[in-house]
Amino acid sequence: MRKFISSLLAVAFIATSATVVTGTGAFSRDRQEPVYSSSSKRPQAKYQRKKVRIDTSERPGTIIVDTNRKYLYYYEGNGKATRYGVGVGRDGFGWSGTVKVGRKAEWPDWRPPATMIRRERAKGHNLPAFVPGGINNPLGARAMYLHKGGRDTIYRIHGTNQPWTIGQNMSSGCIRMMNKDVEHLYSRAPVGTKVIVIGPGSRNASNVYSERGVDVFGSIFSFGG
Repeated sequence: MRKFISSLLAVAFIATSATVVTGTGAFSRDRQEPVYSSSSKRPQAKYQRKKVRIDTSERPGTIIVDTNRKYLYYYEGNGKATRYGVGVGRDGFGWSGTVKVGRKAEWPDWRPPATMIRRERAKGHNLPAFVPGGINNPLGARAMYLHKGGRDTIYRIHGTNQPWTIGQNMSSGCIRMMNKDVEHLYSRAPVGTKVIVIGPGSRNASNVYSERGVDVFGSIFSFGG
């Protein structure tokens, strides 16, 4: 019993200090560590979902992630987008590139990579080999698996049971969203969706998009959509 309790405490500690992996090739790794309880804590108001106006040459249906500003944009066309607050990679785990949604899953399970298990074990933290999908799963309600060249990068856009981490650099490279937001995006972005990730410290964001403020008309008539 004592070993069981200490194991749970170790997992909870890891979840608040690091995020997990899913990455290959030129990408780093990520996926969030498990925490065995959900939380009602909320991120800052500026990270709540909003309808905004943007300038971009990308096609409608493109996802743009600005890791510096901690926002994800789903471009709807005609200069309009839905903006979501996100949590991104901590120092040393940021990345940039153009990928595609290669697979999607509702209430996904989580299997930490062997390298992560070994790394955390060396720190005295014992990770479970498998966490089933559900409210206590660190990947949250939905996951969109990011691929490049037909291969899994091991990065995901996913929900979280740690909503207070939205707007922070807490992960190992995955893009975290509040569960209500990842469910909203999941319903709009099919497999094959183009995803552009603007990495930390990048000065090229203006080459991809520029935000021009809140879409007041769209916000009034969105009816929560």
